[in-house]
Amino acid sequence: MLNGQLPLTDLHFPRARAARLSRAVRLAGVLGLALLAGCSFTKNRAPVVDLSNQPASAQSSGGTYVVKPGDTLYQVARANNVDVDSLKRWNNISDPNQLRVGQVLKLSGTAGAPAATPSPTPVAEPKPVPLGEPETPPPATAPAEKPAPVPTPPRASDASLISWGWPSSGPVTQTFNSTTKGIDIGGSLGDPVSAAADGKVMYSGNGVRGLGNLIIINHQNGFITAYAHNQTLLVKTGQTVKRGAKIAEVGQSDTTSPRLHFEIRRQGTPVDPLQYLPPR
Repeated sequence: MLNGQLPLTDLHFPRARAARLSRAVRLAGVLGLALLAGCSFTKNRAPVVDLSNQPASAQSSGGTYVVKPGDTLYQVARANNVDVDSLKRWNNISDPNQLRVGQVLKLSGTAGAPAATPSPTPVAEPKPVPLGEPETPPPATAPAEKPAPVPTPPRASDASLISWGWPSSGPVTQTFNSTTKGIDIGGSLGDPVSAAADGKVMYSGNGVRGLGNLIIINHQNGFITAYAHNQTLLVKTGQTVKRGAKIAEVGQSDTTSPRLHFEIRRQGTPVDPLQYLPPR
């Protein structure tokens, strides 16, 4: 710890949301130290979050925007007062995490040349079947391919320092990378969210915009876990929890579907949760 601050790095969740989570964890760490020192403070007080890290408005005429390093679709949409879904539709974007530096984004349905509308596929009329001749049955439809299983990364060398458990039973829909700094676990609204290990709640509230109801838990050996986008919070700041205890319910905030965003950090550094959680 240097100058009273936890050495936490920026989160990207995508980048703008993760930056807020990083600051929330930093503040939660300060609050946790205040608790240990016997200081008094107002419970569930929302952390002060710097929201100035936003992209500039459109940089060229015609209602367009040129993507710069660090931009996310969510940042561009909010800075230009447009809806994320509309921005995806106007620019034929299927994966909002795949922006390219230098890419020109249309900020309205009329900016630039309109996207070509695909011509309707003509429907073939059925051929008449002669009397007395049996109709040939249609060929069997091949079964839909199952999604590829999420590869399991090698076990971290320090994974055994804590007894870990899965925070939710849903499938992993987003793996760890340099942008997400955590994993997304799918599910249904109201599914239970459990503490991944024994620890003490550093923050429980919804004062960080873009993360919904957020819980941060401090564990032994320098580990911290974060649980975002919850529908309901069931624990309070300062409360001690055990691994597997229900702390929240799966929700949907600033996301396209219900999910839990889960992160593990070691000494302030985000690590891949799949290297720590037990095999399913």
